[in-house]
Amino acid sequence: MSDEEEEEEEAGNSEYYMSEDEESPDDAEGDDDGEDDDDDADDDDEGYGNAMSAIEHHVVPRAAYHCFGSQEVMTKQAEAVARVVAVLQINSDEATQLLRAFKWNVNRVHDEWFQNEEGVRAKVGLFPVDCAMDVSESEHQVTCGVCFDEFPASGINHVGCKHSFCGTCWKGYLDNALAEGPSCLNLRCPQDKCTSRVTEDMARRYLGPEGAAKLSTFQWRSWVDDNPKVKWCTGAGCENVVEIGNGTAGEGPVDVQCTCGTSFCWSCQEEAHRPVDCETVRKWLIKNSAESENMNWILANTKPCPECKRPIEKNMGCMHMTCSQCKNEFCWMCQGKWSDHGERTGGFYACNRYEQVKDGGAFSQEEKRRAMAKHSLERYTHYYERWAAHGSSHVKANVDLKEMTDTKIQMLGDLQNTPVSQLKFVIDAMQQIAECRRILKWTYGYGFYNMEEDGIKKKFFEFIQADAEVTLERLTEAVETELSLYFAEEKPATDFADFRGRLAGLTSVT
Repeated sequence: MSDEEEEEEEAGNSEYYMSEDEESPDDAEGDDDGEDDDDDADDDDEGYGNAMSAIEHHVVPRAAYHCFGSQEVMTKQAEAVARVVAVLQINSDEATQLLRAFKWNVNRVHDEWFQNEEGVRAKVGLFPVDCAMDVSESEHQVTCGVCFDEFPASGINHVGCKHSFCGTCWKGYLDNALAEGPSCLNLRCPQDKCTSRVTEDMARRYLGPEGAAKLSTFQWRSWVDDNPKVKWCTGAGCENVVEIGNGTAGEGPVDVQCTCGTSFCWSCQEEAHRPVDCETVRKWLIKNSAESENMNWILANTKPCPECKRPIEKNMGCMHMTCSQCKNEFCWMCQGKWSDHGERTGGFYACNRYEQVKDGGAFSQEEKRRAMAKHSLERYTHYYERWAAHGSSHVKANVDLKEMTDTKIQMLGDLQNTPVSQLKFVIDAMQQIAECRRILKWTYGYGFYNMEEDGIKKKFFEFIQADAEVTLERLTEAVETELSLYFAEEKPATDFADFRGRLAGLTSVT
């Protein structure tokens, strides 16, 4: 089967998540009969209809993908190299270099090669067919282009371009290139402006065993690093890869799950965040890790000393402040000299001057900036605390799910005299909890950037968000509280059957 046929098959096998408001084929056929009813419904819910139209609905693709380990990576790489070697009649080293240059797309290598072989060779750094390597020894002395020592000329001291370097300099050059990472796979001749590629045979001739092993690792990993259809799993310590079909790659957030259990977004390789877009996730994560919130806290909770301008935090009730650095005494409220304050200005716990300025609306620019920073910090804290809370609950839900799957589900079956195959409703409920925690977590990142103004859109968003949280808490309580009773002792079969129906019902509506 050709690559085009495989890609068409993968695209045809792709499944899609469909938002609730999207029409199915059966619904579309009945639109004419219910047209009047739809118009009436729109009139009745005009306000919420506008709110819903403001929220973007899009189809999030579930990609046709599969996971595999390092051995299959090497197998697929060898198969690709063998196909190029068979068609182009070149050696495996040159075929590998061509595939890396064209992102491991075998068909593109063939097309480009037959359209302009000379141009492809020049681009990749391959020598023309009639340029053979001279590996014979010679009595002729040449000078190393790096250390300027003289040594006998030999074909093994250059890559075919006649720029000779001694073995010591070659080894140092190759060791430094390896230290810089996978870029060593595209290494060129050390001579300035020479585009001749350093072959694998040349590299292995001067590298030691450790360097050769490192080169081999870079070589097989390049099938993933340079291939747009394949990415590494983002799980800690996992070396599995995920290969995705062409029909969904690069179309926005696409969640994939490795066999190790790690779920991540194919597009940005952050943790799975469907249905929030990648750009919102990027901005939110940067904000969480940036120093901007520290500056907001400083602006909102400190004031600069009028003399030395160092920020000062008020940690007691009195308005009489003394700077620890310059010993300046001033009023916290109006930042005037404390020597000008007394009973006539409000005493130690108030400041009439500040109140008069405040009532007159003559806030300084700094005061306004501080008030805005305080509001911004409070708003950010509101969203961040809930984002983090659902995040920690998501982690716990995944841990509980793994524990249940590995050991506890068998214990439950033995205690309640129920086959494990009939306890799938418990696993389904715990999987639903983990997934809902993840989605609710990212609704707060979405809300922070898209729900800044109080209006119908924000009210509707917060309404469905709160409703989802209430429903999820009911399901969580049933799993964490009610289910634990069935681990303590054997219960009547009727009680367990009632619990099964209740838990399955909560799972279906959550």
